[in-house]
Amino acid sequence: MFIFEDFLSFLMILLLVICVLISVAFLTLLERKVLGYIQIRKGPNKVGLMGLPQPFCDAIKLFTKEQTYPLMSNYISYCFSPIFSLFLSLLIWLSMPVLIKIVSFNLSILFFLCCTSLGVYTVMVAGWSSNSNYALLGALRAVAQTISYEVSLALILLSFVFLINNYNFLSFYFYQKFIWFFFIMLPLVLVWLSISMAETNRTPFDFAEGESELVSGFNVEYSSSGFALIFMSEYSSILFMSMLFVVLFLGSDMLNILFYVKLIFVGFLFIWVRGTLPRFRYDKLMYLAWKSFLPFSLNYLFFIIGLKLLLLMFMFYNYF
Repeated sequence: MFIFEDFLSFLMILLLVICVLISVAFLTLLERKVLGYIQIRKGPNKVGLMGLPQPFCDAIKLFTKEQTYPLMSNYISYCFSPIFSLFLSLLIWLSMPVLIKIVSFNLSILFFLCCTSLGVYTVMVAGWSSNSNYALLGALRAVAQTISYEVSLALILLSFVFLINNYNFLSFYFYQKFIWFFFIMLPLVLVWLSISMAETNRTPFDFAEGESELVSGFNVEYSSSGFALIFMSEYSSILFMSMLFVVLFLGSDMLNILFYVKLIFVGFLFIWVRGTLPRFRYDKLMYLAWKSFLPFSLNYLFFIIGLKLLLLMFMFYNYF
């Protein structure tokens, strides 16, 4: 019985990984289409019927190109950091709330925080091991940015933990059957969306990949499959943060088609912002993290704790 359950869990995890990788491929196509319409231009998205084979053409092109290695690079770290980056971005999907309880577990919020904090090291090692000044500068920018925004991210999740008294993402589905947290916590929605974009290095917070001053940032020395793996891990993280936004604020069951409609809409928001907003200045990015988002998330956490204490005191007073 246990062997069968383990095999079933393995099959579910394998199916999940395959679905995420296919979703990443078609998210790139969606991005090309949307940016093409926003900027009123055509792009490489016309292969076959509605451009559907385009992601597969990209994959073939990237994985069959010549793999180059910088002469002075730290070879082992240089090769393994993109692989570990993709592994982490796929591993984080195990915290996805599924009602059938095959890949879901009780401490999924803590698991998510652990995996996102480890993601910083892959970027840092990728930049450092390339032994390039531009790559190292891009990596240091990305590390400072990610660590700064992770503090506010953890505090917002902590306020949710106090609110629902649970560390499982699945609990959000049961608490939002009558009203979404989107309406109760509207200010947090905007903060969370901004933090999600900063965590995934997306516009207007894409300082790790500033073309004008860093060439291409921490991944400048990567080509062929190394670049493809970094690219896939970034888009996998975008999809996961979109899914997490739906779970936290627009609660619905993953077996419901509406869940995926909401997920596509939030993913579209990421692309829409990229097509419309210019890049921030770096000092403003840090100011936003430490002077705006951190005090706001701390105050909201104290507010939730105070509200729960008042409620407990009221219940205690009525009981006696």
